[in-house]
Amino acid sequence: MQNLKEDQKFSFSSLFLIILFFTYFSSALQLYISLSGHSNFIGLRDSIIYSLIWLIPVLFFPNHTRKIAAIYGIIVGGLSLISLAYFVIYRQEFSQSVFFIMAESNFNESNEYIQQYLSFKLIAVLVVYILVALFLWKQVKPVYVQNKTKWIVSLLIAIYALMPLVISVMVKKTSFERAGAHLLSRMETTVPWQLMSSYIAYRSQLSNMENILNNLQSLPSLENLTDSNGETPRTLVLIIGESTTRTRMGIYGYNRNTTPMIEQFKKENPNLLVFNDVVSSRPYTIEILEQALTFADERHPDLYLTQPSLIHLMKQAGYKTFWITNQQTMTKRNTMLTMFSKQTDKQYYMNNDRNQSARQYDDAVIQPFKEVLTDPAKKKFIVIHLLGTHMKYEFRYPKSSEYNVFQDKTGIPFNIDDDNAKVYNSYDNAISYNDYVITTLFNTFKQSHDNGFILYFSDHGEEVYQTPPYDVLGRNEKAPTKPMYTIPFILWQSPSWLKTHPNDYQAYVDRKFSSQDLIHTWSDLAGLSYNLYQPEKSLVNPNFKPSIRWIGDPYDKKGLVDFDKLVK
Repeated sequence: MQNLKEDQKFSFSSLFLIILFFTYFSSALQLYISLSGHSNFIGLRDSIIYSLIWLIPVLFFPNHTRKIAAIYGIIVGGLSLISLAYFVIYRQEFSQSVFFIMAESNFNESNEYIQQYLSFKLIAVLVVYILVALFLWKQVKPVYVQNKTKWIVSLLIAIYALMPLVISVMVKKTSFERAGAHLLSRMETTVPWQLMSSYIAYRSQLSNMENILNNLQSLPSLENLTDSNGETPRTLVLIIGESTTRTRMGIYGYNRNTTPMIEQFKKENPNLLVFNDVVSSRPYTIEILEQALTFADERHPDLYLTQPSLIHLMKQAGYKTFWITNQQTMTKRNTMLTMFSKQTDKQYYMNNDRNQSARQYDDAVIQPFKEVLTDPAKKKFIVIHLLGTHMKYEFRYPKSSEYNVFQDKTGIPFNIDDDNAKVYNSYDNAISYNDYVITTLFNTFKQSHDNGFILYFSDHGEEVYQTPPYDVLGRNEKAPTKPMYTIPFILWQSPSWLKTHPNDYQAYVDRKFSSQDLIHTWSDLAGLSYNLYQPEKSLVNPNFKPSIRWIGDPYDKKGLVDFDKLVK
């Protein structure tokens, strides 16, 4: 056993200072993110774990502590400036989505971004950050421990760092590939693993997306496409919401006043159509949009891979197409969303946060929407994809704001415990903020005086403690409840559009409809006809034929359920 010299005794203060230095470059930002309420404390925990890896070399080579710390500070500290600056500018964590945006930008765009965001505030934050790092480095001292202790501590750090991988493979029995991806996701909070894992994830998702896009580009055009509107200038807008069930919206009869703004819009615009019985076929974003934006449905779920999409349809009809999204851009689950967006002519990606549970508000889509409305194209098709009322609900609206109105049990029509009531209230608050965003988009479109229409629907609903016995939260198509599928479906047509398209859609607002057939309804609204178009599937067609509204997993032999036979 090694005997330490008198001047090489173990010091807790030296250990604390070296740990503080190594964790500073990742955990300082994560601590701020957690304390500010931007996200939860999981990122802070992981940043500490994976920063402690650097403690191993200084335990084995204590006499080189200052040099190791200096190299670490220059390399890791330098790289951490990227994520820090990105957060200061965008209030978002660095992620693989940022690599996607960088790849989509040219040199001139990058130069414009630098000029726009290079502010005194940013420089001041970076300077203070660097000065604190230098101060901590000067406090660093060697940590002397026995050889046995070095090995034990190093082994514990390594085991704890690799534990997610081991649990995934040994306990959860997942593949090594998926376990590795999970480990990388845990390391995303920590520099330099953050940049490395983000880049690896970006390349992987980009490859997947390119494979899908290459397949879609080879699809044939729609046959016998005709447009009854000819070359008349027009703008058609599709707003896709997220996780919003209509049964929690005041405009649909909910007893709490969660949608005052869209209700006021309806009073001022009696032609606003609120469809009362529309459901989603799947309770998950990707799966439902694979149907709603294509010709796929519950009986034919794979048609999205072999038939043109709604974006293809509109482009073939001569529209300039736009996609504005506040959803995450390049995550494993969202690759299909990005695939849809990349089919359009121009994209606006507003959310590059690493964590879905982060305060990225939907008002981010308003300014790009205004910009797109001024585009000189004669025929425009605009898709706006919101983060809506996605979990965690408290991150969907500003804290201490006019939208944080539901804070007690007033208006909750059944008994519920305090913890569940807090979640219940945060969901209603999220719907209240969603009401503001949606109505602002409707008003913005109205004030543009563009000829056309704007349609809003949510991808799916959400169960938030409103079905007896009031203990279910989220979505699970293996145990479905009606709130998971009941969605808002709201249409407004401009006065100029109504002049040339008089209709009696008000007579159709109580029809039973599934959003899996959205492409047929949209085609009808837009005046498009082609071989695959089926008027009997269009909600606004006189020849509409109600059919069984199947919900559930179409890949499960016993997965489909008739929505109208649900008990809950």
